[in-house]
Parts: sequence; C-alpha cells; structure tokens
Amino acid sequence: MSKEPNKAFASQADLEEKKVSFTRLSANAYAYTAEGDPNTGIIIGDDAVMVIDTQATPVMAQDVIRRIREVTDKPIKYVVLSHYHAVRVLGASAYQPQHIIASRDTYDLIVERGEADKASEIGRFPRLFQAVESVPEGMTWPTMTFTGRMSVWLGKLEVQLIQLGRGHTKGDTVAWLPEQKILFSGDLVEFDATPYAGDAYFKDWPQTLDNIAALQPVALVPGRGAALTTPEQVAAGLAGTRSFVSDVYAAVQAGVAAGQDLNAVYKSVYAQLKPKYGHWVIFDHCMPFDVTRCYDEVTQYADPRVWTAERDRQMWETLEG
Repeated sequence: MSKEPNKAFASQADLEEKKVSFTRLSANAYAYTAEGDPNTGIIIGDDAVMVIDTQATPVMAQDVIRRIREVTDKPIKYVVLSHYHAVRVLGASAYQPQHIIASRDTYDLIVERGEADKASEIGRFPRLFQAVESVPEGMTWPTMTFTGRMSVWLGKLEVQLIQLGRGHTKGDTVAWLPEQKILFSGDLVEFDATPYAGDAYFKDWPQTLDNIAALQPVALVPGRGAALTTPEQVAAGLAGTRSFVSDVYAAVQAGVAAGQDLNAVYKSVYAQLKPKYGHWVIFDHCMPFDVTRCYDEVTQYADPRVWTAERDRQMWETLEG
C-alpha cells in the first residue's frame, strides 16, 4: 500500500486559507461555511440573534459577526454549543451573548475533559486557531443547560434545541426550526468532509442520524461542508455520514474478530476506506483518531477516553510513524 512516510501530525501541514460563504436558507436562517472548515449557524428572530457554534477564536468569530451585521442589527443574545470541542466553542466571548446554552451532557464533558481537549485541538489544527492568543483563559462555560430538549423563543420564532442521541459526542445538540424545517446539526452530519470520531459512539450514531432524518429537514447546516439546501442534499449528507461511520465500525469489528491489534486494524481500515472517502476534507487527520476510538469501543471502552496533547502524539507516532 503506498502511503507517504511520516505524515505531518494531524492537520499541522494544512495551511491553505479557505473561502467563506454566507448562505441564506430562509428569512431567519443563515450558514457560515468555509470549504470544509468548521461551520457556524445563525438564526435571526424577531428580537434577537442566536449563533450555533462559535468558530475557534474570538478573532475568527469577528468575521461571523461582520456578516451578521450585514443582514441585521438585532442583538446576539444566544450562543448554542452543539458539543464541547474547542474548535466550536472558544470564540464565544466575541459575541458577548446574554446566554451560552448547551446540553447537560456537554457541560459535564467540559468539566471532565475541556482543558485537555483545548490543548489537544490547538496542537492538532494551528490554522483553525487564528490569533489563538485572543482566546480567554479557562473554558467556555454554558450559562444555561438542558436535558433532552428545550425551546428558545426569539419573539414568535421557536428554536428547538434537541438531543437526538449520541454520535459525534455524548452531548450532541441540534438546533431545529420546526416551522421552516431547517436543522443545524453540528458535527453529527458532515458533507464531503470526514467525520471526526475520536470522541464518538459508533454504535449509536446511525440511529441518531435516523432520528434527524425522521424530522424531514428541507435544509441542513452540517458541522463541516456546504449548507444542504434541498431535501435531496440533506439525504445525501445523512447517507454519506452514516456510510462512513458504519464502514469504519464494520471494518474495525472484522479486524478485532480476526485477532488483529490496533496497528494492524488501522492499516487495514485505512486501506479499505481510502478509495471511497480519501478525497474528503481532513481524511488523513481523522482516520487515526477515528479508528483508535472505534477499536476502543469494540474491545473494552464503552465511553471515549480523554485525548491529551501527549496521547495524540503517542497515538500518531504508533500508527503513522
């Protein structure tokens, strides 16, 4: 199998700036996307604005704010965290929101592993943490948490925040506009981008995607990739994410059943998936983390282990060195 020797760690070799799009999905809903970099969702209600996922630093968030200000002068009152990952939450302070909302599961994950995740992600993805010095000390703490679901009313516009099941993390939250059938999925759904599954629940994720499909969204803003603006595109995004997660799980299960160790399983799974998914954004970054987590889940760890900057490097050296 031809593979370039000693790949640069994670996404440290990824230095190319991405083109940003600001896509209007309805009078109330916009998607801030950047060619496979992490997306931000925007909901404009009667009296306030809600932002879903913040960008990685306050300086990067300023570009989101600039685009919001091109379409509305209403105050940004709410920031919603679809999950706890640093690249999604560390820009929150720029919005000066009245409330930062997350699921209780996400809050618990911040308590348990937020500091480790922050150090880990900044090390993996230097380009995604532009002006990292602008990130305040400590964590981005929710000011409101919920379990299962809650509604936030932006005047007469209802936004439902829902936990539809575990997948990308145990705390995953979607934002749903029931009247318009527009969904903001966070990293539960990706489009032409490789799902990062280092903190995932592989067994649960396909059912969670089925729960998204059951809402019958007519448009969907994925965690990465272009906004999906038709039911057909939504179905394609769900199907692509589901097939990747299922293919990794099936390939890892087969390797474990054959008695292979993690290293052998990784090389086999990589070879099996590269022809189908190798063109997706961050494929080489995600695969070592994804296969390691899946191997853990199949063998002995029901819940994801904490990634630290040191564990990242050790894992990468073992599988890619």
